[in-house]
Amino acid sequence: MTAQAAKTDWIAADEARERLGVRPQTLYAYVSRGRVQVRADPRDPRRSLYRAADIAALTARKNRSRKVAEVAAGAIAWGEPVLASAITTISSGRLYYRGRDAVTLSETETLEGVARLLRGGHGVALKRTDRPKPPEGPDMRSRAFAALAARAGVDPPARGRNPMALAVEAATLLDVLTDAVAGQVGGGAIANRLALAWGLGPGGAGADLIRRALVLLADHELNASTFAARVAASTGASLAASALAGLAALSGPRHGGAAAACQSFAAQAAATSPRAAIAALLAEDRLIPGFGHNLYPDRDPRAEALLERFTPTPDLQALQAAVTAVTGLAPNVDFALVSLGETLKLPKDAPFALFAVARCAGWIAHAIEQGQTDQLIRPRARYVGVDVEGA
Repeated sequence: MTAQAAKTDWIAADEARERLGVRPQTLYAYVSRGRVQVRADPRDPRRSLYRAADIAALTARKNRSRKVAEVAAGAIAWGEPVLASAITTISSGRLYYRGRDAVTLSETETLEGVARLLRGGHGVALKRTDRPKPPEGPDMRSRAFAALAARAGVDPPARGRNPMALAVEAATLLDVLTDAVAGQVGGGAIANRLALAWGLGPGGAGADLIRRALVLLADHELNASTFAARVAASTGASLAASALAGLAALSGPRHGGAAAACQSFAAQAAATSPRAAIAALLAEDRLIPGFGHNLYPDRDPRAEALLERFTPTPDLQALQAAVTAVTGLAPNVDFALVSLGETLKLPKDAPFALFAVARCAGWIAHAIEQGQTDQLIRPRARYVGVDVEGA
């Protein structure tokens, strides 16, 4: 490779940001997510250079015509997965549920109230109180899966059902999942029931933090678990089956399981030092768990809204400061949930349990909305296998 080619293959941070039209934090986020490769400047090791080809690819993606999305949206039954939805949007770094700011809602609303809002309903939804005893299991996750699976095996298909019947089933299903996580059938607000199950007094400061977290996690547009729930719903499956599909997708380490990676990262930082733990991840070209978010280039408003309501442990405060100093990345909601769990001394799998109970409200709302479209989600595959015989 010639010296001129090497020079043009890698560009300085100022030029990279200018081509992308982004702030320094956004460029660091691209690097942390593996979308832009970076290396030290051989002439000045204190400076970094960024791969020009990666910057060009991101620029092209940003400038892609809206026509592509419009064509895909019209071909959802047999095309790309682009869906029209009136439930949730992320705009200018803020999260909105049916046009209402989720952070503002978290100041006063309960998960039950937000669940009704997401479904487009009004007033108090009816629900059954004669719920069965939750299934037994070694942990909250296994009980959650067992509870939804039991309902999915017997509940009738959602397609063609009366809206009021679906509303009752939706509210009951949220209670069934809460019972499974709490380990007992309970009454009252979901946040209070979880707080009581985790050794906190209902109605106290801890219960209020749980309430806020549940509201902020209730939905997040068309994420992986929500898309899975909508695919199931598009077949006419029951609300429980759609929620079970969502829970299955949520369980992966790149979605609802991300909190576990953040917990491991925090433990490593406590055992060594924050900067040593960060350096180890960067040396292996790995992401920083609990920091940065593709949809929030500057900061995750959900994390910000939670973290301003309590003081994380000293170790987690030190970790947050070190990550931001080294990478420019702000904490995301996974870090906030881990911090909340440590501060309130919740069970280790509480972050996942909070995520599952809260997001179930969104899965159900999306399942109902998808059922109203009466369309089957059936994307096409782009075949890349061996040549077809006789072709």
